Amino acid sequence: MREDAWQPTPTTADVLTARTGALGRIRLNRPQSINALTTPMVVAVRRALHEHAEAGAGAVLLDGAGERGLCAGGDVRAVRESVLAGTGAGVEFFAEEYATDAAVADAPVPVVAWMDGIVMGGGVGLSVHAAVRCVTGRTRLAMPETIIGFFPDVGALWWLSRAPGQRGTRMALTGGTVGGADAVALGLADRLLGAGQLPEVVDRLAAGGDVSGLGAGREEVTSAWLTDGLDPFFAGDDPVAVVQRLEAADDPVARAAAADIRARSPFAVAVTLAALRRAETMTSLADVLEQDRRLAPRLAAHPDFAEGVRAQLVDKDRTPRWTHARLEDVDPTEVAAVLD
Repeated sequence: MREDAWQPTPTTADVLTARTGALGRIRLNRPQSINALTTPMVVAVRRALHEHAEAGAGAVLLDGAGERGLCAGGDVRAVRESVLAGTGAGVEFFAEEYATDAAVADAPVPVVAWMDGIVMGGGVGLSVHAAVRCVTGRTRLAMPETIIGFFPDVGALWWLSRAPGQRGTRMALTGGTVGGADAVALGLADRLLGAGQLPEVVDRLAAGGDVSGLGAGREEVTSAWLTDGLDPFFAGDDPVAVVQRLEAADDPVARAAAADIRARSPFAVAVTLAALRRAETMTSLADVLEQDRRLAPRLAAHPDFAEGVRAQLVDKDRTPRWTHARLEDVDPTEVAAVLD
């Protein structure tokens, strides 16, 4: 397809649209920030999805500009600034973002997500709910929010709470990154393809076909995450017990996971585990997104969020000063207060 076929959306040039045969296309176009999402971007994606469906597209393909990945997540630095300034723009971002995640899940035409390269945070929200989720050998997928004092939002807890065993719990608490094969094995993606197969995917969809038969599916991939034996450590609803079991293990992988958890906001870790266990009992993605809508402004207003974003993305000193020194210091009533 000629590159000049792309058109910016009416509200922002950070999202492009195109039509190729039966295929509608949406491209995140902020490559300098690995397509980090802003409020205008998530609104534009939702509107473009609706317009492609109204125009009779047989499918819609979502991808990201540049070589680094689909999307590194939401622009949390901007959210932090809005929270510190008290403007309410951060709350607006979350509401619009989750509405777009729901629109991807409920789209009247199949959404095909091209999850190449970095797919994290808000990028997971735009892609993991798609009808067909294509990853590659370059995919690096994660929900790393606990390192910035937040929780895995964008409806991700629906999928993480339904991953085999306790693998989703491990991802949520440690912020662990998985590759393409792992993502398929964990139920976070459908097909593992080569990074160079995007033109083939476009041609098939433009001709009214699908991607079945391309690459490898869940029964054809192998994953270290499914065989390393860490599941028992992550069982239960007590985050202190989880981390202490990991620390006492003979397995160096378990002890490394404990160190990862200890480096993160104790409050965010405790809230994340409680929210994940609640998500396990929910009956729809809409229920999980509603929980996210309640939790997001509360966690964003907590001091750990501003501090976590500062340490990771603003000053980049990687030495956050969390409200609680250790998980053991988090009062369960504090956790219950933000969940209820």
